[in-house]
Amino acid sequence: MRRRDRGARSRLPLRKSLLGRFLGVFALVAACSVAATAWLASQTTSGALKQEQGQALADDARIYDALLGYAATHPRWDGVDREVAELASRFGRRIAVTTHDRGPLADSAGGAGPQLPARPSAVVDPLSVDSALSGAVSAGPGDATSSTDRIDTRAVGPFRLPPSERRELRARADRLAACLQRLGENAVVTDGPSGRPRISRSTATSGLLASDECSTTSLDTPTATEAKALETLAKLANACLSRQDRPAVTLNADLTWQERPRRPAGPADVPMPVPAPSEIDRSADEAVGSCVNTARREQLSSYVAQPALLFIGDPDKGSVPGFDLSAANTARIAGAAALVLALTIGVSVVMGRRLVRPLRALTGAAQRMKEGGEAAPLTVPADHEIGQLTAAFNELTEHRARLEAQRKAMVSDVAHELRTPLSNIRGWLEAAQDGVADTDPALIASLLEEAVQLQHIIDDLQDLAQADAGALRLHREPVDVAELLGQVAAAHQAEAERAGVSLVVEAPQPVPELTADPVRLRQVIGNLVSNAVRHTPRGGRVDLRAYGAGGAVGSGGEPARGAHDGAVAEVVVEVADTGSGIAAGDLPYVFDRFWRAERSRSRRTGGSGLGLAIVRKLTEAHGGSATAASTEGVGSTFTLRLPPGVREDAGRAVKA
Repeated sequence: MRRRDRGARSRLPLRKSLLGRFLGVFALVAACSVAATAWLASQTTSGALKQEQGQALADDARIYDALLGYAATHPRWDGVDREVAELASRFGRRIAVTTHDRGPLADSAGGAGPQLPARPSAVVDPLSVDSALSGAVSAGPGDATSSTDRIDTRAVGPFRLPPSERRELRARADRLAACLQRLGENAVVTDGPSGRPRISRSTATSGLLASDECSTTSLDTPTATEAKALETLAKLANACLSRQDRPAVTLNADLTWQERPRRPAGPADVPMPVPAPSEIDRSADEAVGSCVNTARREQLSSYVAQPALLFIGDPDKGSVPGFDLSAANTARIAGAAALVLALTIGVSVVMGRRLVRPLRALTGAAQRMKEGGEAAPLTVPADHEIGQLTAAFNELTEHRARLEAQRKAMVSDVAHELRTPLSNIRGWLEAAQDGVADTDPALIASLLEEAVQLQHIIDDLQDLAQADAGALRLHREPVDVAELLGQVAAAHQAEAERAGVSLVVEAPQPVPELTADPVRLRQVIGNLVSNAVRHTPRGGRVDLRAYGAGGAVGSGGEPARGAHDGAVAEVVVEVADTGSGIAAGDLPYVFDRFWRAERSRSRRTGGSGLGLAIVRKLTEAHGGSATAASTEGVGSTFTLRLPPGVREDAGRAVKA
């Protein structure tokens, strides 16, 4: 129970324990690592995927635009295989073009690749351009841009100029550009999809535009081919407006329009005002724009290829390609992960060193102790398991130092105790050999006394050695304690009378019988009585008491005497004297070997310093305990507490 209570008191709360700190540190490191890794990975991966996705989409847009240009300039898909093969080789993709019913038109895999996916990447239709994939969206033969009709600028149809008109317009454009350059204008001539040249200039001033020499009127005038195509387009648009009961319009070269004036009945030579474009209401404007776009698609339908499905995928897969990270982005992600790993390892190393440092100090101190050196007390780091281990190690070191000092003192005491009788015996024998001393009965008696004392010391040492080794043999038998106390008192009566001390045996009530070795028990009590008589002045008294102690408790917390009628827990034997007493500071050492209250080691009072040590060992061999209480100037009381026990077989070896 005491061990369990001690363990409960020494158990630290989790927040202070080493386990708790380990868990806290690793949880913190893991949380920071996961958070940092997730953040860095998300940031780096998102940027990398956006970059890779943007590149992939840009490649898809280039492929789509190239095929869209082919469809805008060819009435059929015949011959597109070469264009598809070239694009597939340039971008490293599988490109397939099919009709709306999945009839093959061209396939870079030659038809041997995986099955095409259910959903195409895009629909290639120059008359309905996907503005998300292509920015090349135009609105007319003059290549003016517009985002409303979604007709590819390269689809010019009947507006394509013949070579003669192209050369004529080119000559005009070159002359105009030269004129503008002479006036300080930076003018550049470029050709549009229809072959009509256009002039790009950095600035435009009203003076330049008003100059007759550099007038652009001749360049902006439609050619015969354009006028014919524009007339056809106007007819188609007006037919659409007529079906909606709307007035006809006149189309300009830039595909703007104005409503034709309606002439009332009357003279034909009466001019009618032309309404300004701003007078057309919004609904009419939307209707005209819709009809013009419809007319354009109808006019161009025979000049462009039919809409086709476009499939773009990986060379070895039929699905839309994924986004494989480039080497640079992979390196960035790997670098971010390596940075987090390095930080995690760094924090773990720092915390590990802080935790291992006191363990290394303990290991070094233990190694110095192993090599015979002195281990200085270690500094207790904190209130956790390592701190408790350090404190326990310091206590162990102190205890070891005390044991080592006791061992050295014991060796010195044994040498001293053996040297004295041996020196006396040798001295007297040498004197007798030299004829200095006569070998009379007195000399022989003195030598015998020294030999007996020497034998007594050796016997005591042997008893202690056997008790320490657990080889002390006890021959147990029922023992009457009161009778045993009487025998011990009778054996020491003569010694007590010589010292002027009275011996008194107190056993007022029947004492429970013991199962013990009577010889060893007499030796124990005899040592206590001899020690008490030796330290009690003349006229003093030595009391020998015995009683049974049970569950009842007397005054002062001691077991009640005479509890023999109930359950007896132990048999108590006390040897009390009225001697000089023992100092409070010496009480913890009275059962140590070779301890004497007299520091001079004098044998004037007798004894070898082993008697009380033997008392404790023999009592413990019987399963009991020996304690001492004393008050200086009043006396001392030595108490033996022995269990009643049961009878055991003779010859049983008892370990101390």
